[in-house]
Amino acid sequence: MANLNGFNAHEVEPTSNFEPLPAGKYLAAITESEMKPTKNGSGSYLQLAFTILEGEFKNRVLWARLNLNNPNATAVKIARSELSAICHAVGVMQPRDSVELHNIPLLITVKLKKREDTGELTNEIKGYEAKTASTGQPQQAPVTSNTVKVFPFQVLL
Repeated sequence: MANLNGFNAHEVEPTSNFEPLPAGKYLAAITESEMKPTKNGSGSYLQLAFTILEGEFKNRVLWARLNLNNPNATAVKIARSELSAICHAVGVMQPRDSVELHNIPLLITVKLKKREDTGELTNEIKGYEAKTASTGQPQQAPVTSNTVKVFPFQVLL
């Protein structure tokens, strides 16, 4: 048995369906980070929790694992490149602690991936961008009364 310390389900919103998110770009922030040992104990990885900040999937959490300490040099190179992308996206270029990356909005690109062990679809974060990055059509500046319209012309020689 486990003591639940007077838990009252009337006071807590129940969880909803945990189907994978559709592929796309989401506004998110890192809300947790922790260094963890690898399964075989030969290295460690930085686990980052990204919380979706808006839209239909607000408050859903996705995780990324960065193999920063690993005997496989390629895994470390990939992890360091991914960490660099995160740092650029949040504007913290030389973090001394992962907590410095927390609670800064950024865009994450989410893909769907089939799990090798079960064949089920799962989410994977495949990219990081600054919040101000354009995600759709370029925006045009509004036309004001001081705007001069320039029409293209052709010079005949």
